[in-house]
Amino acid sequence: MKDIEDLIQKAVELQSNGLITAQIADELNVSRETVTWLLTRSKKEETTPAPKDISVNWSSIGKSAERLHNISLALCDMVLETLEKANAEVDVVVGIAANGIPLASMMAYELGADLAIYHRKGQDIVHTGHRGTISRNFGSVAGKNCVIVDDVVTTGSTSMEVIEQLREMDAKPRVVAVLVDKKGADTISNVPIQSLVRIVRLD
Repeated sequence: MKDIEDLIQKAVELQSNGLITAQIADELNVSRETVTWLLTRSKKEETTPAPKDISVNWSSIGKSAERLHNISLALCDMVLETLEKANAEVDVVVGIAANGIPLASMMAYELGADLAIYHRKGQDIVHTGHRGTISRNFGSVAGKNCVIVDDVVTTGSTSMEVIEQLREMDAKPRVVAVLVDKKGADTISNVPIQSLVRIVRLD
């Protein structure tokens, strides 16, 4: 129960620092539903049972440039294997802000590709037409083969947003590469997922 109490405390602290539910979910690597549950539980209100979710703490990797580099090499190898099967190459690596950017930067360098950044819209509720954007300060994605990079896939909604936006820009999303896949799916919007760790629920 100590881990749950720690998560509750961190969620409350992040909220008091002005972060919204989506940002807290990104920071704690849990779903938005779990953040809502944690914050509700912190107020000692009657709550529903805890959502089935897993918190992923990869700070031991994130704090070390060498470890990030080694992880990016492993992800590059997996991406190249997927691209080879599709007889495709990579032109642009798209990092999902903020946690996907360090890996995406290193992967773009290793793959000899351009780097693009996707900024999520800072809203708790994602409505149709309200999504993030590809930054203009980095590589162009129009008409190019793209690899999408993030730290964790929980529900796949962010990756789906990026895939949809890339397709609207005539880009070709070829693979999603992540450290941890909590969704446990082979694809998101018909784009293969490659992960170092894949979590599959048995219940």
